[in-house]
Amino acid sequence: MDALDTIPHETPGAPPPPPYLCRRPVRLTLYALLGVMLLGMVTWRFLPYYQYASLDEAIAKKRVVVGMSRDQVLKSWGSPYKVDVTYTDSGTRRELWVFEDWIDSATVKHRYLYFEENALVGGWY
Repeated sequence: MDALDTIPHETPGAPPPPPYLCRRPVRLTLYALLGVMLLGMVTWRFLPYYQYASLDEAIAKKRVVVGMSRDQVLKSWGSPYKVDVTYTDSGTRRELWVFEDWIDSATVKHRYLYFEENALVGGWY
């Protein structure tokens, strides 16, 4: 048996098979997954707006929602521990509000809210 007999031979003149990612079923599957991810990201972005019927309901439940004003956040969470104010190159006022939640004498959790001008644009805790 010759070493050449173990190598699969291609039909002369036939085009080589396309790379795996270029095959139609693989491409359609990838496009579908990317479409579902994009739809999920868009839905996740606007989901907090639809969680509460009104901002007053969110305030009553002690929650904050993107788009709230500073006064609404103050009604919901109270005053922050610290406020850092900066300005962008274009003159937009940005604020970072830091809230401290003391669990016990040695453990503290922080919550951060980010404002641009007078609107809440994000945060994490």
